[in-house]
Amino acid sequence: MPDLIGANGQREDFRVVGKPNIPGLTSYAMATGVAKYGADFAVPGMLFAKILRSPYAHARVVKIDAADALAIPGVTDVVLWDDPIWSEIEFNPIGGRRPSYLPSEAHQEGAEVGAVVVAESEALCDEALEALKIEWEVLPFIIDLKKGLSSEVPPIRGPEWDESGTYAPPSVTSDGHTWMAVHYPDDPPKAGNVSVTTKSEGDLDAGWAQADMILEYNVNLHDVVSLLPNPQASVAWWTDNMYKPGKTLRIEGAVGRRGAIATMYRLPDDNVIQEGVFQGGKYCDWGLRMAQEITPLLARRTGRPVRCCNTREENFDLCVNIRLASVKLGVTSEGLITAVEDDSIIDHGTPNSSEMTTYDRDWNGYYTLKCENIRQIYSIVDSNRGFMHTCGQFVPYSWDMLTIGIYLIAERLGRDPVDIARLNLHGPDSQKDTRLVPSFEACVEEGQRLMNWDWHPAGGRRLPDGRLHGASFRYQMCPRHSFLKYFTKLEYRGGVVHFPTQGPIAGWFGTECFTMIAAEELGIDFEDICVDYDYRAEHTDEAGGSDGVTGHGWVVKECANILKKKILEAAAREAQETTSRFGPMEFPKPPSPLTGYTAEELDIMDGRVFVKADPEKFVPFAQATAETITADYGGHSPKSAWATGFGRKLDTMNTSWCEVAVDEETGEVEILKYLVVADVGKVIRRTSLESQIDQVVFFSQGCQLMEEYILDPETGVKLNGNMLDYRRPTTLDVPVVDKEILELRSGDGAYGASGIAHNLANSHLIVTAIHNAVGVWVDPPATPDRVLKALGKCEREGGNQ
Repeated sequence: MPDLIGANGQREDFRVVGKPNIPGLTSYAMATGVAKYGADFAVPGMLFAKILRSPYAHARVVKIDAADALAIPGVTDVVLWDDPIWSEIEFNPIGGRRPSYLPSEAHQEGAEVGAVVVAESEALCDEALEALKIEWEVLPFIIDLKKGLSSEVPPIRGPEWDESGTYAPPSVTSDGHTWMAVHYPDDPPKAGNVSVTTKSEGDLDAGWAQADMILEYNVNLHDVVSLLPNPQASVAWWTDNMYKPGKTLRIEGAVGRRGAIATMYRLPDDNVIQEGVFQGGKYCDWGLRMAQEITPLLARRTGRPVRCCNTREENFDLCVNIRLASVKLGVTSEGLITAVEDDSIIDHGTPNSSEMTTYDRDWNGYYTLKCENIRQIYSIVDSNRGFMHTCGQFVPYSWDMLTIGIYLIAERLGRDPVDIARLNLHGPDSQKDTRLVPSFEACVEEGQRLMNWDWHPAGGRRLPDGRLHGASFRYQMCPRHSFLKYFTKLEYRGGVVHFPTQGPIAGWFGTECFTMIAAEELGIDFEDICVDYDYRAEHTDEAGGSDGVTGHGWVVKECANILKKKILEAAAREAQETTSRFGPMEFPKPPSPLTGYTAEELDIMDGRVFVKADPEKFVPFAQATAETITADYGGHSPKSAWATGFGRKLDTMNTSWCEVAVDEETGEVEILKYLVVADVGKVIRRTSLESQIDQVVFFSQGCQLMEEYILDPETGVKLNGNMLDYRRPTTLDVPVVDKEILELRSGDGAYGASGIAHNLANSHLIVTAIHNAVGVWVDPPATPDRVLKALGKCEREGGNQ
């Protein structure tokens, strides 16, 4: 529903919000290379540190002889895993726990293990690592999930590593809202390498009995890695501060995580200084790496600044886990789904990988159906494939499993998938609600018009050049982070509004969006707000893309209105004063145009404080008051349908449409058209919104047509763990994404806004279009050789699944 409870939530006229081409506040710095990331900081007398990384998929360090390394001139220290120094720091409060901070056991190739070397240069660090005499115990590994299911495969994790052996309650926000499901009390105990979590709702037997047919199909989702453009790095040093008791830590590179670092080193937050504001673009990844955590410890040990920087190759963390889904649908002859069973094998990854990508059975596309008979069975397998740091690009919300199911029903019945989706989608309020969802209908109408949509069965159409034509359609809910608590502070000082913020800590442009909202509410221009980047500010941009803007933006809107009210009160109060004071002397004041009017009779617009009844009576905004006025606001925005219904409530929706041409002789796939029609409720910053759609399509195309993470089945090590061998799309590969942005004001974020990310990302929209062209399924990535093999025209060697 629209923003009904906040100030100006149903504003109709916008001067700033939604305006195109609002410049990025930090764009110039990033585009020109002026911006300093963790890897860019250097200070006099700096030492360098590097961490030993495992060459094995699973191994334990038994013994390290560091004598030869320490004998190299310029090597100042080698710190082993069993050194007492590691007990001097706490675990990162937003990171996972380990048996010890620096472990002696590695659970994937490249894992940090065993030793850290410190030297006068990075080259000397490399030489010292090579000089270490290491005795390894190579351990069994799992990279084949189906083999990992076997009870005959011994556990690859001891109890000291196994964070999933006992029930842990879901994370809960301050108001009791469940944020992230981990384990459930009704789940059976872990057996071997497998945890099983099951959720059943409704009456499955009744659902199967109502069905006229049963559809069974598999959806194979392969793992995809995430490479951050700016490697994680930090530089740290300690100083004495005459104004604070104890030592003060200066650390650059751990952007936005001053509180976490303070906790690790048992310091008050004020004793940690962090002035850098730039962190490379990250998708749902708000944690720190070891390279960003250990430099204070090493600086304290050596008495000198220490820098530690990961290489790009060390940044290959998972962005998507493997999921092998076997889905069964009960369907009536009209196409109505009566029962759903999803039996999935999911990669748990290495220890402390995010469980949001494995155990979460709640935030789910299945619940957008009228069908209430749903069973999900997730078999989650420990593996040595890789580490999922925080959250996958689209996590296992089952949208792609549902997309393919809707398509298959349409194929079976000879009907348009759009009609099957409409038949099965429940209404706005619940799964029992049979009304149409206005946002969905609007998106579909625009999508069909812009695509010239004329769906056909698989293999049913050729293009004039002889290639096969395919098309696909997909719908998603628009999420919004309304479960988080946000804080904003605005200050009118010296005639200027100041907005203190920690800045773009996750590599996105939320600050611009929030500044636009504040300017809109205050009646001034975007350029008239001074953004003060300050590591001490309570406000941060970490909420995540459009999803966070709409929730956090609501809080900014409320704060701006508090400030506006205070400014008008001060302006009215000062307008009644007849004298001004300079030291001990008083001088008569000329009459103000606002004299005789109350705050309620005044307003602000176009940089002026004016009388509502007579707009010609005004003073410039910069002269409204001599007072310094501060407004603070913190709390939650109104709850979104996404956060309260997990799919059972629907407000804003988005749709994706794809059209491909497939050459059955070469296996080449060309995306002819990719369209996103999204009802975002209300656009805040169009540039950011459209860029986020482009990013999601970039990702979706990469994982479906190009990206493939290959591990050697004999050793478990990465065969393409670098940007030369791991193929990702470039700007020359990605098609122009057509976008139609609707503003039905049906969300309940700022001005009725919602988000568009997360579920807009997909793993099978393009793959479904390929099937519609050629009539066979191709597991992603649908490379030419895979397409030809699916068509029976060649054999494909290699692979690891």
